[in-house]
Amino acid sequence: MSESNGPSFETLSLIQEEGICWLTLSRPETLNAINAAMLRELEQALDLMEKDDRVRVLVIRGEGRAFSSGYDLGKQGYSSEETDIVDDYETLHTNLKSMMRIWSYPKPVIAAVHGYCLAGATQLCVFCDITVVAEDAVIGLPALPAGGGFITPLWTPLIGPKRAKQMSFVPNSRISGETAAEWGWANYAVPAAGLEENVRQLATQIARVPARILRMKKMSINRVWETMGFTHAALLGAETDALLHHSKECREVSAAIREKGLKGAIESFNAGDLFGD
Repeated sequence: MSESNGPSFETLSLIQEEGICWLTLSRPETLNAINAAMLRELEQALDLMEKDDRVRVLVIRGEGRAFSSGYDLGKQGYSSEETDIVDDYETLHTNLKSMMRIWSYPKPVIAAVHGYCLAGATQLCVFCDITVVAEDAVIGLPALPAGGGFITPLWTPLIGPKRAKQMSFVPNSRISGETAAEWGWANYAVPAAGLEENVRQLATQIARVPARILRMKKMSINRVWETMGFTHAALLGAETDALLHHSKECREVSAAIREKGLKGAIESFNAGDLFGD
């Protein structure tokens, strides 16, 4: 196992071993919250590994107690001062396209999920080719109704519309890794202690297949989803979310985050103090 040659990163790290590259999200102090710098470095890392013929399979995992807590709300506009709706859309669209780079990536990408995998982090997993979760992982959606149409619709092809609506309609929805696998959001669940080794074995098996064959296999399956409108629907989600961010209700949520912080806003919502309850 060795560190990858190339540029150093602030928000992630790369380690190579036997045809596999382990890409680790590395902001443990924020539970690996996804900010603009991480998305930018993710694209840079993907570009770097695409050119490296030694790498057949990419595995994305998180450092510390979580895979990722989702988008860093303090940096995504929800808690900032008033933003223009077009600027909001452009930010969301840019974030989404960074993650969709995984979808179109010419090499297989596996998400190895432990601890928390919340909100925007679940987008990243949906775009991965295979998702393996720890049985006790916590997979969930935002604790506040601060937007809509951006995250849960991407779950729909995996878990079905009724379960997607259940998750979307109830703020702070959570499911375990075991349930995520039962519903089809993940491929399968394993005990947390054996997650890394299980994924290593899976990636090693995949890496034995010639890269050109893997690329065509991935492309052929993705084309079925694209014919069904998956990528088009994903991009439309940025429009829906930008519109909803500028509704009266979501402005109230943003104001509460600015005034009380994210934790305080969640407490106010749970106490029924938002939306005139």
